[in-house]
Amino acid sequence: MKFFVDTADVAAIRDLAETGMLDGVTTNPSLVAKTGRDFFEVLKEICEIVPGPVSAEVTALEHGEMMREAERLIAVAENITIKVPLTVDGLKTCKALSDRGVKVNVTLCFSPAQALLAAKAGATFISPFIGRHDDISQDGMQLIEDIKVIYDNYAFDTEILVASVRHPMHVVQAALIGADVCTVPPDILRKLYNHPLTDKGLEAFLADWKKTGQTIA
Repeated sequence: MKFFVDTADVAAIRDLAETGMLDGVTTNPSLVAKTGRDFFEVLKEICEIVPGPVSAEVTALEHGEMMREAERLIAVAENITIKVPLTVDGLKTCKALSDRGVKVNVTLCFSPAQALLAAKAGATFISPFIGRHDDISQDGMQLIEDIKVIYDNYAFDTEILVASVRHPMHVVQAALIGADVCTVPPDILRKLYNHPLTDKGLEAFLADWKKTGQTIA
């Protein structure tokens, strides 16, 4: 499974990239707005840190305007992935861009039927929002399972990019299902490292080593 981080915080992205675990980044206008910086400046800096796909979302709602915005975003860097909403105009834009070889992330997916349409439109990634499903007492992970079955049935190339991840178990469950990518906030990605038995074991090892009075360095 590939790990994308869902943020526009350049410092956090740089720190996580140093672990070697980061395969890409997803952003949206809200995340970039939180930085208080120029939109294109932030995107360019992120693309320089992470060689993998960096999703940049259009803000327009109409196909023609989406295409115009996409052209500006594509010009930022070679690893920009255009992020479009799962609407009729979004899918038109997805089809037009994917036919040109541009990577497209179709976002705000909430049903298997929507995911099927995105794959047929040539989406590179489909972003089902599992946390928002859970918020309304629906099973977000069932959505991932259903999409996985449909995509396997027809050998679609579209990758399942699990979004709206709320806790580490979402990541584990998605991996068990066989999702291609999880995009997670920085704090959730860091939590994947944590386990109380790891901390306890390390504490015991260090205590035993201290008793020897030796040093390695």
